[in-house]
Amino acid sequence: MTDINTDGMVVTENMDLSGSDTPFDLSTYLSQKKELVEAALDAAITVTYPEKIYESMRYSLMAGGKRLRPTLCLATCELLGGTVEMAMPTACALEMIHTMSLIHDDLPAMDNDDYRRGKLTNHKVYGDDIAILAGDGLLSYAFEFVATQTQGVPPERVLQVIGRLGRAVGATGLVGGQVVDIASEGLSNVSEETLTFIHTHKTGALLEACVVCGAILAGANETDLERLSRYAKNIGLAFQIVDDILDITAPSEQLGKTAGKDLEAQKATYPSLWGLEKSRAKAEQLVEEAKAELAAFGYGGKALAAIADFITYRSH
Repeated sequence: MTDINTDGMVVTENMDLSGSDTPFDLSTYLSQKKELVEAALDAAITVTYPEKIYESMRYSLMAGGKRLRPTLCLATCELLGGTVEMAMPTACALEMIHTMSLIHDDLPAMDNDDYRRGKLTNHKVYGDDIAILAGDGLLSYAFEFVATQTQGVPPERVLQVIGRLGRAVGATGLVGGQVVDIASEGLSNVSEETLTFIHTHKTGALLEACVVCGAILAGANETDLERLSRYAKNIGLAFQIVDDILDITAPSEQLGKTAGKDLEAQKATYPSLWGLEKSRAKAEQLVEEAKAELAAFGYGGKALAAIADFITYRSH
């Protein structure tokens, strides 16, 4: 049973993963994790010479957002017996990488957007040149941060995390998905297979890395890694389907970015391929499949299951 408040936030999730009816307050959980992540990010980057680049990096990094990706990393690490402290550098790195992708995605040569998270996009404040460099700075610092700040984790696990992050953000992941997305703009014959490739790489690869990296840090075995990878792939695709729906149905003020951009750019989306109702049904199906992968973890998987539900019910 999932309870939704007026903002579309999942408030409680009565989990049946191990027969327990104990309510899980996701709203409080997300708020607590967000507060920890915000403090860690704020401390991670200080302004020094040349001030402009650090100010630009911080402008987008500290612009708010749900902090869902770092929270997934922290939640998975804790699920498998790890700690927030072990996972926080990787969680911060994931948010740095995500922020880089938003800065670059908003540039005139890409999606050309003026607003992100309710604020002017980075290039509108600092110019295209500094925005590009701010993204580059965040991307490179993310790997440095994992390598130098991770404590209490065997070095081989840290190396695995760095490898996973590189794969998720490169041509095998986010970059590859973005390239196919650009190439598909304006085409009327984009197949479901191509659209799924775009979103499992452009959006899904980093979300999967959030979960898998948290598991690696905690020392997950191969079976658990495979379960959690399948969970993450399903919520990653569901996340993008819901994004496509919200681009059509939600106003800009609610989204914190310009609504209707996909339609304007003639991008292939799931609603354009399937329609809104089938898209919603597919997202819900993916979330149910994701939660099924958590059954082996019992009630301990409550946070990840509630986050999966939140993805389909969110309003922005």
